[in-house]
Amino acid sequence: MTIKVLIVDDSATMRVLLTDVLSESPDIKVVGAAPDPIVAREMIKTLNPDVLTLDVEMPRMDGLDFLGRLMRLRPMPVVMVSSSTERGSENTLQALELGAVDYVPKPRADTPAQLRHYAEEVREKVRVAYSARLRPASRLAATAPRSVEHATQPPLSTRIQERQLIAIGASTGGTEALRAVLCSLPRETPGVVMVQHMPDTFTGSFAKRLDSLSQLTVIEAKGGERIQPGHAYLAPGHSHLRVRRTPAGLVTELDASAPVNRHRPSVDVLFDSVAEQVGASAIGVMLTGMGKDGARGMLAMKKAGAWNIGQDKESCVVYGMPREAAEIGALDEVSTLNDIGSRIMARLRILDRGNG
Repeated sequence: MTIKVLIVDDSATMRVLLTDVLSESPDIKVVGAAPDPIVAREMIKTLNPDVLTLDVEMPRMDGLDFLGRLMRLRPMPVVMVSSSTERGSENTLQALELGAVDYVPKPRADTPAQLRHYAEEVREKVRVAYSARLRPASRLAATAPRSVEHATQPPLSTRIQERQLIAIGASTGGTEALRAVLCSLPRETPGVVMVQHMPDTFTGSFAKRLDSLSQLTVIEAKGGERIQPGHAYLAPGHSHLRVRRTPAGLVTELDASAPVNRHRPSVDVLFDSVAEQVGASAIGVMLTGMGKDGARGMLAMKKAGAWNIGQDKESCVVYGMPREAAEIGALDEVSTLNDIGSRIMARLRILDRGNG
């Protein structure tokens, strides 16, 4: 199997760099490189690539405009190549909403070792994109609706809101999955802690975007925040996120120690701390993502008495992390993405009625 890639970037330097990086792998073939979307459109017709790498800011047509048209007319796996500025991160998040599978930042490689790491990351993202499940652009482009079913239900008791904790892990495809879950939860929800594999230049913008769309107050964790109902805390891209119990309640804690499962932040680190500090008063959620990060920690949560739910294969962009959790027996339930929020609330109401 050879993955055919078309590179779309207005920078000749980036086109050469990406061509060299991708061509080093025998399972990837760069079939063309276009300086703008107009040229790319014709090359797609003649070269029939499997995966596209796409810059955002380009002449003749903006990359986001091109992506939107592409996902409507000829859906295909796209990896965005984004600048690590605030504007670049916001554009990347919009691209993921439009249907891009993943993204890589433009290289900041100052040493050969950094360049090798970047090259490996680009190749891995292309491979993941090739195997990813695409969704119709119309489902992604619209703002996720705020849940209305909770309006007919009595609010959770203050006791449940303050006692319970929801912990979520996600990776590839997770930005949209997290948005779907958070936007389905009412304001009267226990505190939420989250890890999304993402660079630190993106997590702040992502938290702000989730905050603007959901009924919850979403922030990028700084460490030391008291975890409150109706609030969600996203791990920053530079540190692991843990929870710690204090006399005043649960608080967030950041840890810049070595990556776990090649990730910092790591879902396993968060879930391990939830198992230790929260135990049976926790709900674990595993969303779409490549690899196995979080599976072991989720099993530790289950052994400590937590209730865990995983996203099903059909609704995952990449069915990796939920599959790993399912295979080791860490899940109590499997659900389609659109139903995870309602299943979380159903579980909380059972606990509320039973004084759990």
